[in-house]
Amino acid sequence: MKRIFVTLFLFFTVTFWTLAQVAGVVIDAKTRKPMEFVNVYYDNGRGFGCFTDEKGRFILKEDSTWRELTISTMGYEKQVLHLSPFGKNKNLYVRLKQEGSTLKEVTVTTRRTKYSRKNNPAVELMKRVIAHKRTNDLHSKDFFSYTSYEKMTMSINDVTDRIFEMEEGKKWAFLKDHIERHPQTDKLILPLTVDEQLSHTFYRKNPKTEKELIKAKSSKGVNELINTGEILTTLLKDCFTDVNIYDEECRLLQLHFKSPIANSAISFYRYYIQDTIAIAPKDSAIIVGFTPNNQMDIGFTGQLVIHKDSTWQVLRSELYIPKQANVNFIESITINQDYDELPSGDRVCMTNDMLVELKVASWLSQMLVQRTVRNFDYTFDEIEPNVFKRIKGTTYQEPDATMHTEDSYWQQYRKEQLTEAESQMGGLLSSITSMKGFKPVIFVAKALISNYIETSDSTDTNKFDIGPINTMISHNHYDKWRFRLSGYSTANLNPHWFFGGYLAYGTHSKKLYGQGEIVYSINRKAYLTREFPKNNIHLSYRRDVTAPFEKFVHTDKDNMFLALKASDVDQYNLISEWKLMWDREWYNGAKATLRFTRTNMKPVDKLFYQPLGSDAAVSASGDISSLQEAPEKYITGINLTEFYASASFEPGATFINTKQRRIKINKDAPIFSVSHTLGVKGFLGGNYNYNVSEAGIYKRFYVPAGWGYTDFDIKAGIQWNKVPFPLLIHPAANQSYILEDFTFNLIANYEFLNDRYVQLMWQWDLCGKILNRIPLIKKLKWREHIGVNVLWGTLTDRNNPVKSGFNDSDLFYFPGHFIQNEDGVVSYENNTVIMDPKTPYVELRVGVHNIFKLFHVEYVRRLTYKNNPGTHKNGIRFMFRVMF
Repeated sequence: MKRIFVTLFLFFTVTFWTLAQVAGVVIDAKTRKPMEFVNVYYDNGRGFGCFTDEKGRFILKEDSTWRELTISTMGYEKQVLHLSPFGKNKNLYVRLKQEGSTLKEVTVTTRRTKYSRKNNPAVELMKRVIAHKRTNDLHSKDFFSYTSYEKMTMSINDVTDRIFEMEEGKKWAFLKDHIERHPQTDKLILPLTVDEQLSHTFYRKNPKTEKELIKAKSSKGVNELINTGEILTTLLKDCFTDVNIYDEECRLLQLHFKSPIANSAISFYRYYIQDTIAIAPKDSAIIVGFTPNNQMDIGFTGQLVIHKDSTWQVLRSELYIPKQANVNFIESITINQDYDELPSGDRVCMTNDMLVELKVASWLSQMLVQRTVRNFDYTFDEIEPNVFKRIKGTTYQEPDATMHTEDSYWQQYRKEQLTEAESQMGGLLSSITSMKGFKPVIFVAKALISNYIETSDSTDTNKFDIGPINTMISHNHYDKWRFRLSGYSTANLNPHWFFGGYLAYGTHSKKLYGQGEIVYSINRKAYLTREFPKNNIHLSYRRDVTAPFEKFVHTDKDNMFLALKASDVDQYNLISEWKLMWDREWYNGAKATLRFTRTNMKPVDKLFYQPLGSDAAVSASGDISSLQEAPEKYITGINLTEFYASASFEPGATFINTKQRRIKINKDAPIFSVSHTLGVKGFLGGNYNYNVSEAGIYKRFYVPAGWGYTDFDIKAGIQWNKVPFPLLIHPAANQSYILEDFTFNLIANYEFLNDRYVQLMWQWDLCGKILNRIPLIKKLKWREHIGVNVLWGTLTDRNNPVKSGFNDSDLFYFPGHFIQNEDGVVSYENNTVIMDPKTPYVELRVGVHNIFKLFHVEYVRRLTYKNNPGTHKNGIRFMFRVMF
């Protein structure tokens, strides 16, 4: 019972009872050959079944409440099996007999042979459906609009009364009042959250624009205990989103599934005519079943009901995910869509239901997510341009959308009433929170999940967060052990004014560091300053040690998991920086940032600033090994005064806000960015004039036929002025063993310094396309990943110490190390290698992810510049990444 107490706040309570499997083979009773694509399903569990594979095999999970299994296919007599006692149905042997008659106008192949697209009536039928797809798609209209009511419920699945009979379960007896039987699965469930939404969708063909206006939202249930910024609701909606079969690719579970009526679907799916049905006295429809060629590929299996007339419209679609598919955590998923006829003759999706059974781990209870959508009030009238102008971005939520909490408001839009348990979310929440000892558990849960400690019992009233927790203890070469305490105010203190910062202490350096920040948000915030859209003004002061690579790592610099470095990092800058910044976001995906900083940089640890022209003995080849340590010639620091401006455009991006950072959950959107940095000499003590211009493009592309997706990230930049090395452009290098997207994994600290660069980072996630076809290995459901990172860089003569003969005092000696040999002779080894403009730096990445559904491991190897000092030719990198 302790397990329930610990996992309820994570929405995974009640002990999971491992289900046995029903497995067997279906053959033709006459030919004794295996039969492919036979329907095997529970008669009292509609939608829960599978198709047999090419060897006639099927596997289903066994349920103690469903004891009749139906086996059927076109042209054969249907069989209903009465299953043996629970757990003893793993070797079923089913022989189907051919029917004595066949349906008119439908060719039925009674002898199950190898699938062929040639002379296949199902394929010919689907070609007609695909050819008429554009006409039947609503997006062929000049305008359309409709209203949607959506309800999403998350429940604990397959609850048993046995748990409440245990001694420790008696204190949970109140849960019995909230348990109900699900009408589709016939299982007992415990609803935990109920989210409702009312929205209007508007579309115009020219210019092509589709926008959603959210009129009302309501969220009730235990997600209120630990949810900040609607994290759970946003994730559920992004994973279990609308599936439109008229699209080429259907986005679901943050993956892309090939539509069964996509233009390229014929080569991806196998189609079978299963039946014809009468839909009117003189009208009929054809039922077509389909399944991916390889059921481990990311695709649907299911049925389409096709109108047998000249329109070839889809009347109904039933979509499932094959049990063997390389998709994590999904036990079953069912999507039912009904396309009803309007008075205009158009068929539109009125009903769009989704039912998902989830199992994260065998020791956690199963979850059930049900999404119910009803679309109504379709119109095709012309829509005024002002409607599209008023709706900012692709999706816009009206300011008072969350104010509609009264049940009377929702009653007028609900097409299906809430169940008794769904309507009692408030009582469930009250009962849970009043339990003795529950508050400490929630306190710990919030800290572990959000990485912050709240200073109040409720998130709704919490005014200050302490954290991030994972930065309290860290380690680096200069400070050795480092202790830090951080905190930030929330919108509960003030929805416009925020403050925060940290204090840190290095045990070896014996230095005290810190940062203080004040933020004014022009937009009223619900909890965090980073909530979309941002329109914030920041004023901050920071004093801390930094390394060049830290700005490329998208986590806090003191994250304890980044303390273990893959290469030596012993050259740091101690900075003291004032910053004034304004950042603004728009609903269409545009973003702008203006920033002013005044910084003092001092080299610490093994880094030093020494102007050229010292007493070093320099050979004709530019060898500076005789350079000696001369602290009296070092510059103690430099002052920088700079202005920065950037703009980016990321249409369609979706984010969730955690307390630590913003996470982008939809990576399909392209990103275009430009920036310029201007350094001003003489203003507020600035020592240098400099100008740095950079631009970048990111885009994800999906590879046809289920070959996964590729990401391209291209950046380029120029430093226009003559500057010492701290102001040159350092590559986006990651010195940690933890992988970071779009960083170089093997470039060392200060290895390359350029004033011109172009970088290309390309990665391809094949989503298991190859590994899924290798016997035994395919059972692991691993997914292959390859990539390449390329850097073209150059250093112009004005910034090259060698070209200046080491006599230009405006430049510094490049970073390096003084090394003493066995004879006591000290020599200087330069860290920095000047890149050959004709030879790019290239590193190859080959990896496997989805290991235990959690780990991503990569092997990285340099292909060029393999002998640079202080570098590694290859390495292993890893990361934790959970995905469907």
